[in-house]
Amino acid sequence: MFHFLGGQYHGRFEATYRAFPLAFIDKQSAEYGDKVILPPSALDRLASLHIEYPMLFKISNNNKGRCTHCGVLEFVAQEGHVYLPRWMMANLLLSEGQPVSFANVSLPKGSYVKLQPVTSDFLDISNPKAVLERTLRSYSCLTVGDCFVVHYNNKDYEIEVRAALGAAGCCGGRGTLQGLRHSTCGFSLTGGD
Repeated sequence: MFHFLGGQYHGRFEATYRAFPLAFIDKQSAEYGDKVILPPSALDRLASLHIEYPMLFKISNNNKGRCTHCGVLEFVAQEGHVYLPRWMMANLLLSEGQPVSFANVSLPKGSYVKLQPVTSDFLDISNPKAVLERTLRSYSCLTVGDCFVVHYNNKDYEIEVRAALGAAGCCGGRGTLQGLRHSTCGFSLTGGD
């Protein structure tokens, strides 16, 4: 789909793939981040469009009315497939092999994000703020309403994105701001259950 605005040529990438967990291609290290693995044909199409970098995408499970945002790690997936972190598949209510829609997006840089652990045991670790700061380096964007996973001392902790502020809002159904591009931003951590 292509749009002509003000005499300039702008392209939009839209595609549907079958979703599979990263474990299917032995990329366990990418489980703790928001990067996906797309097929080479996606890179070919994206390269021909004038899109903003970093490459960010809105991912939608249209059957369940759920969406999130992500970056891309590599373009080595089998054609017609996309490999996602398990936490992302859970947020989208996706089972292995189900269709998921992708569209490139431009998100505002973040200035503040409010996070809440799903359980209070995350707050018992020695320095939860430092652990979060290290973990957030693996994320290119956050989506209000998502729960992502923090891995620390051989344990996984779920953290919910409760609110976010950026230069401008990306409105959507799951929160005031749908997506927020990562930058050096402040955050607050509220107690879990």
